[in-house]
Amino acid sequence: MKRVLILCTGNSCRSQMAEAIWNDLGQGEWKADSAGSKPSGYVHPLAIFAMKEWDIDISANQSKLASDFQNEPFDLVVTVCDNAKQDCPVYPGAKETLHWPFDDPADATGTDEEKMPTFRRVRDEIKEKIAHFLRSV
Repeated sequence: MKRVLILCTGNSCRSQMAEAIWNDLGQGEWKADSAGSKPSGYVHPLAIFAMKEWDIDISANQSKLASDFQNEPFDLVVTVCDNAKQDCPVYPGAKETLHWPFDDPADATGTDEEKMPTFRRVRDEIKEKIAHFLRSV
């Protein structure tokens, strides 16, 4: 089984959604984990809600520290935000590293209802990027 580590700063939105989407689309051929350079300590409730719309439950997920994975072997490490690209440790066991920046949905303003389109858009962009990558390997 191939392994991918998805990195972000807080590990509360983008990387959590990407981990779940990758595990879903990877169909048992990939094992995805996610972590953050400065973990927030929680998974954003609107990220949980956005994934629940696709019947993917990430409510039990926890934000994890990127350096905890530093000495593990990965086929791929993907950074999903510019800060993570700069702040995360080097992964000597990674065969390949990619940078796929996405907007941070946690930066959306307004009520939860007003924020949800941003969470959905970023979720959809992440799925499209992962699906394209998996079709090409």
